[in-house]
Amino acid sequence: MTASQQLQEKYATLGPLLNERQARLWAATEARALGRGGITLVARATGISRKRIQAGVRELEGLAERTPATAKPQAERVRRPGGGRRTLAATDPGLITALEALVAPATRGDPMSPLRWTSKSTPQLAAELTAQGHPVSARTVARLLAELEYSLQGLRKTREGKDHPDRDAQFEHLNARITAFQGRGQPVISVDTKKKELVGDFKNGGREWQPQGQPEPVRVHDFVDAELGKAIPYGIYDVTTNRGWVSVGIDHDTSAFAVQAIRTWWQQMGRAQYPTATELLITADGGGSNGRQCHLWKTELQALADETGLAIAVSHFPPGTSKWNKIEHRMFCHITQNWRGRPLVSHEVIVNLIGSTKTRTGLEVRAALDPAVYPTGVKVAPEELAAVQIVREAFHGEWNYTVEPRHPR
Repeated sequence: MTASQQLQEKYATLGPLLNERQARLWAATEARALGRGGITLVARATGISRKRIQAGVRELEGLAERTPATAKPQAERVRRPGGGRRTLAATDPGLITALEALVAPATRGDPMSPLRWTSKSTPQLAAELTAQGHPVSARTVARLLAELEYSLQGLRKTREGKDHPDRDAQFEHLNARITAFQGRGQPVISVDTKKKELVGDFKNGGREWQPQGQPEPVRVHDFVDAELGKAIPYGIYDVTTNRGWVSVGIDHDTSAFAVQAIRTWWQQMGRAQYPTATELLITADGGGSNGRQCHLWKTELQALADETGLAIAVSHFPPGTSKWNKIEHRMFCHITQNWRGRPLVSHEVIVNLIGSTKTRTGLEVRAALDPAVYPTGVKVAPEELAAVQIVREAFHGEWNYTVEPRHPR
């Protein structure tokens, strides 16, 4: 029997069982085995075009280049429908229901949930399922969770608390005040306390360029250094000029510290920028050291108004909207980016890193250390509070008010 006849017999037997790609690769394999003239011979014997066989040869060569010489050929596994071992979900119909009951969000707040106070790792889930009569391994639990479209995820800050019915109206009122002050050439500042930072060779979030394989070593545990303590950055952001000031405190974040930071900004930056100013508008969160219910905040503002002769207007953001404070996304975020991946080893380093913060939009930040002591628990006497020259606006006077100087300039 000639080679052509052998090819015809093979193709007659295998051809009906092969799809287009399998037939192309079979023909290319036979042609390569025959050597010179093999493509022509296979084409004549089988009726497969030369172009198809040539394409198959190129495909085989490409497979050979991508496959290591030591790799074993992997045959495609074909099994009739319904063959093979049945899955646990099929043999144990209650397994999926029991697993979902352990991890479903609806049961996370249930104090009777068996894993309410433990980590929901796959070994923990497997152990609990086995105890409930569903023997299963941790690996199988991981596979089932993936099939149920569960994945490992962190927490996302999206809840702002209960919305106040006048939330939008307060924003409109606040924006109107800002526009009016800027129209009169009066300063408008946004204030807030940045997150307290540990001082010392502690890990700081983010990454910074370092020589390959030489990361800067820091402490393993983040315990407060008794000598260095913490840094408390209180920021003032000038909304109109895109300039800011940060006082870095070392004691406590109190109203006295907050107002002192505003006083320092006025002395170092504000007075020169607004030499003819008679008013000052402060936009601030509703809580913390500059909170709307803090009596010390108001008495300290009265002292500042008396010193500067400025009528100090304040507009607080409505509850649950502190992230809209302009200082957060116009200054603080850039400071954090500037010192990412660097240990804040001293107060001097913190002040220098803050002061070197710049952006392409022209942000300029200055900073200084405030070593003063600000005790907590300071009580304001009723007569002191009554002496504050406060004028409340008709719309939410607890949010919008002005502290008038007792001796105007």
